[in-house]
Amino acid sequence: MAREYEPVAGQWYENIDENDSFRVLSVDEDSELIEIEYLDGEIEELDLDGWRELDLEKINQPEGWSGGAEEEEDEEEDELEETWDEDDDEDEEEEEDWDEDEEGRSSY
Repeated sequence: MAREYEPVAGQWYENIDENDSFRVLSVDEDSELIEIEYLDGEIEELDLDGWRELDLEKINQPEGWSGGAEEEEDEEEDELEETWDEDDDEDEEEEEDWDEDEEGRSSY
């Protein structure tokens, strides 16, 4: 007997028949397509009919999950933002090193 769960982006599921765990990356209601990612990083698209045929169980994020395509992109964006923030901090420090004397002349 198949358990019918609506696909929810970010939710983890186990396909009981195949003993595979995956998470839903996205759900496109207009085209009725569900993008999923398996533990090994493989990404697959299912149509809504295919989804309904699966015998699924909701599960928690597996232990040791190191992230996948979507999380790697998020990490790269975070690293880029940190780099920009560090550059801004350095610029501010350089500006603080400049002093103006009483007559408005700058010195370093």
